[in-house]
Amino acid sequence: MAKAKDFGAESDQKLSKSLNKMELFYIGLGGIIGSGWLFATLYATEDAGGASILSWIIGGILIAFIALAYAEISSAIPKSGGIARYPHYTHGGLVGFIMTWAYLISTSISAAAEATASVTYLSSLIPSLACKGVLTPLGIGIDYVFLVAFFFINYFGVKFLGRVSHGVGWWKLLIPSATIVILLVLYFHPSNFTVDFMPSSSYTCHGYGGFSAVLFAIPNAGILFSYLGFRQPIDYSGEAKNPKKNLPFAVIGSLSVGIVIYVLLQVVFIGGLNWSALGVSTGDWKALASTPLPNGPFFCLFRESKVFGLVFLIFYAWSIILLLDAVVSPSGTGWIYMGTASRTIYAFSANGYLPEVFLRIGKTRVPIFSLILTLIIGSIFLLPFPAWVTLTSILSSASVFTYMMGGIGMATLRRLAPDLCRPYVAPAGKILAPLATLSAGLLVYWSGFTILFYVVTAIFIGLPLFFSYYAHKILEVKKSVTLTLGIADLILIPLASYYYLIQSSYLTVNNTVAFAVYLISMVAIVFSNVTVVYLHSSEEGKEEIKAGIWLISFIFTMLVLSYLGGFGPADLIPFPEDTIVIGIVTLIFHFIAVKSGIKTKALGELKSSVSTSQ
Repeated sequence: MAKAKDFGAESDQKLSKSLNKMELFYIGLGGIIGSGWLFATLYATEDAGGASILSWIIGGILIAFIALAYAEISSAIPKSGGIARYPHYTHGGLVGFIMTWAYLISTSISAAAEATASVTYLSSLIPSLACKGVLTPLGIGIDYVFLVAFFFINYFGVKFLGRVSHGVGWWKLLIPSATIVILLVLYFHPSNFTVDFMPSSSYTCHGYGGFSAVLFAIPNAGILFSYLGFRQPIDYSGEAKNPKKNLPFAVIGSLSVGIVIYVLLQVVFIGGLNWSALGVSTGDWKALASTPLPNGPFFCLFRESKVFGLVFLIFYAWSIILLLDAVVSPSGTGWIYMGTASRTIYAFSANGYLPEVFLRIGKTRVPIFSLILTLIIGSIFLLPFPAWVTLTSILSSASVFTYMMGGIGMATLRRLAPDLCRPYVAPAGKILAPLATLSAGLLVYWSGFTILFYVVTAIFIGLPLFFSYYAHKILEVKKSVTLTLGIADLILIPLASYYYLIQSSYLTVNNTVAFAVYLISMVAIVFSNVTVVYLHSSEEGKEEIKAGIWLISFIFTMLVLSYLGGFGPADLIPFPEDTIVIGIVTLIFHFIAVKSGIKTKALGELKSSVSTSQ
């Protein structure tokens, strides 16, 4: 049995078990309906025109497959920070660390993204806060005020957070729904759906045309970011009153409501565009970026409309309400995400990847030191990424990368722990599991090579922490060996990445030779390090390393295919052939990953620890 164990079993008991069914539901819905409804409709329209409606539908279906898999896992293993803990149970330390690190990257940025959305929208009223969607120094300062407020809402305890999220949840349902009705009844132009519905590349913001533009918009326009809120009930599940019964309802219910609302919002946004009032040519979707819309899409839609009389008064009043909602909706999502990030750091420690101080539960029965570190990390990320769409593209790809483990984890648990109590059993599990993995793999690929390069680099930069802490403490590798590996990685991985960035003019120029040098260097660095750790580990530790080889291989395979495919600089495998290749490769790795699952101490102790926590 592998040595990977759960160090958080004792601290899990100290967490407040106070979230009821509807509070879990509104925490999920609150994570879904946030800044996405304020901005994603515009960016999706710029990327895919009228066909962006299809982007929301397809994205919703793919995320639903992943959510169903996690609904089964979380009902059986309700743990705070669950999504970051499940890979550790099924595949041990190497897979668990990489997935938890990637998930930490995404959750740590999320609260900052929501704060950025609020300030950006307010710039419609106070122009000095942002310029063309990018925060000014004053805007960043206001952003920090929001982050501190999110911190204290979490500090007061999960019971307080649940009640506040439940109350604000009704507002977050009402405002988008009313916006849909107002635009549909009073300001809807059906002709907009006949104007270059599936636009050519010359009329979209990122140069993709046809159906490839529809797919590109899912991870890059904020669509994926919006749907990822389904994870919130899972990450708070260790603090729920009856998680085994209520989690499937919260996860599936909140996502279903979110999909319906977002599709309708996209419909009325496109239908509400008045091309002449905005000063752009009809059907020139990318030109929307040069209008006032980026600072507040729906707000500007109401303010720039050519209406009179009673309709003008309604539109003017509603635009003011939208400014208020620009604070309420993203803030409601922001404080939920800050809690999620703190549970992810808590999970990091529960898996044994960080010191146990981050498991410490404060007076208000929340992981206090994890919460403090979350605030610090979110504040740091604001400085290099002061634009909402940049933040969401990176965190969405990092998040969905970890969701590879939804289908893999469900299938692996069914193989390794068939007798585990599963209050919710996902339908057609043998089909759903590979579909969930396939969905995650496609969403990662469609994000494009540029985003994937940054995500992969960020993932491997975290390896020194794995070598210097977990490999030494748990896998029993000599400290001199792990420190040498960690220091070498801190130098070599950034150097290799920086070399390729410079040679490709920061990913704007195709340089095949430079990419080959970068790829060979990274493969040599990572696999040589893993080999050294394997050779110096105990027998149980070697089992964990072997269980993670598939994941490292998949990461590099995905990076190469992304470079060569239609969403990369080489474009040697055009769309849709590239998507077919990615689908086949992802399914192959799914079955290899399930076969690689191992029995860990954490999994062995699971039955007693879960029964004790209920």
